[in-house]
Amino acid sequence: MERRVVVTGMGAVSPLGLDVPTLWQGVKEARSGVGPVTLCDASALESRIAGEVKGFDAQKYMDRKEVRRNDRFIHFAIAATHEALASAELTITPENAEDIGVIIGSGIGGIETFADGLHTLRDKGPGRVSPFLVPAMITNMAAGQVSIQFGLQGPSFCPTSACATAAHAIGEAVETIRRGWAKAIIAGGSEAPITPIGIAAFVSARAISTNNAEPATASRPFDITRDGFVLSEGCALLLLEDLEHAQARGARILAEVVGYGASSDAFHITQPCAGGAGALRAMRLALKHAGLAPGDVDYINAHGTSTLAGDIAETQAIKTLLGERAYQVPVSSSKSQLGHLIGAAGSIEAVITVLALQNGILPPTINLRTPDPECDLDYVPNAARPAAINVAISNSFGFGGHNVSLVFRRHAE
Repeated sequence: MERRVVVTGMGAVSPLGLDVPTLWQGVKEARSGVGPVTLCDASALESRIAGEVKGFDAQKYMDRKEVRRNDRFIHFAIAATHEALASAELTITPENAEDIGVIIGSGIGGIETFADGLHTLRDKGPGRVSPFLVPAMITNMAAGQVSIQFGLQGPSFCPTSACATAAHAIGEAVETIRRGWAKAIIAGGSEAPITPIGIAAFVSARAISTNNAEPATASRPFDITRDGFVLSEGCALLLLEDLEHAQARGARILAEVVGYGASSDAFHITQPCAGGAGALRAMRLALKHAGLAPGDVDYINAHGTSTLAGDIAETQAIKTLLGERAYQVPVSSSKSQLGHLIGAAGSIEAVITVLALQNGILPPTINLRTPDPECDLDYVPNAARPAAINVAISNSFGFGGHNVSLVFRRHAE
């Protein structure tokens, strides 16, 4: 009998708040977490807006020395793990530590630490480069530090697939539990890319919005006036458990992860293939693995980045998947509120999808004033609304042509 995998805890540090309840309140209120860049001097940059995490104090979770030795993306992961474990009421003990793993990805890792190291090398010479540069910079160290700090001795690694990273992490965690290699896994992604080099690079790639005059409305998926995504930071983690393990300890079950599909466009480094064919394959695979049909889908949390080609391709893929039902199934983009968390996007959107299932509320796509004629689905424009949701898909697509779809089902006791 195949093991079933459920969500029993969640943690988040985001532009809408420092925990999951605050994040969800912001989603329901259709608030934007995007504003002017304050984390670095952006005055010379073409894009000066971002989704920043406000009011975060890493010293609440790590001592001062550890804070200095670790990058911001690692700080976020430690904080989100505390919340995920607390919300799941799971205590790590010598008896269960070997059965609990960590799969946390990052698309970029410690880019601020790396940039600072380059400045030190240039200004002070190689002898002054910190011995902690590498362990603070490499993408796997969010997973590594969470494993060390919390004593988690099960499978631990870091997928990196650009904006599909966190969704890959969740999917691979599900499969690891199904294989019986772990009974529980902390899974998701963490990112802290808001630096001059990070912003400048995405501007040069013509990927991000330069609508500096209207930060709160700059991320506008599916709108005809969209001009790219808004760079953001944060972390979101899910505690995934074997259903029997969760039930045996009396855990509260938030949702079940029933499907995981992954594919590759094999087409272009940044552009989606025609008709969203790769995205379509991922969604179909996820539903197949879930034992569900397109007719079972009640809601789709779209990748919905606010890029010209991406929004159209995803819309086309959804239309092909759902056929005649495409105009009846609500689709929304949480990036309209949060901006794009890159390697953490898939997990924060998974958290929002789980909350939507739990609460029977459709997250909105804000800033949708003038829909693109080629984007003509029900995107839940500008306000959350109630709905009965039993099965939901969460999509994540990354540079390089990586596509991931996750299928969540509401858990009935």
